[in-house]
Amino acid sequence: MLACCAAVTAQELGYWRAAGSSAQTVTGDVGFSDAKIAINFYTFPIVRARDLEPGEVSSVFDADSNSGHKGHLYKLNIPATRKFMHKNTLCGAEDTQWLATYVEGNSLNLAFFSGEKAPVFTLDAISNSSHLCGTYTYAR
Repeated sequence: MLACCAAVTAQELGYWRAAGSSAQTVTGDVGFSDAKIAINFYTFPIVRARDLEPGEVSSVFDADSNSGHKGHLYKLNIPATRKFMHKNTLCGAEDTQWLATYVEGNSLNLAFFSGEKAPVFTLDAISNSSHLCGTYTYAR
């Protein structure tokens, strides 16, 4: 069981190319280590908060809730003043506080959230959330 979970975490690690138009416009390429995320050459500490169950993953990403794939929720702090590609920010005038990840094959999906409290991952909560800042797609 422990080897399974370590392998899932290892899937996020490394360098990812911006694949979706939002990622190409806002973040550029990203990289993960055990304790940091690099976005457009800026690094930020991350702390893994918990695993996301398949149903939670499908509430925010285009993922099959029956696939059995889990995601991860990370706590981080990216100031609203930090500008990335084309002078874009992640959450407008709010600090980015949370990061959800989901890896499937050679694709990485990220969702950034503002707000001090951890996001609630249900279809209803996500569709009515004012804290979801954006979702982004990357490839290897």
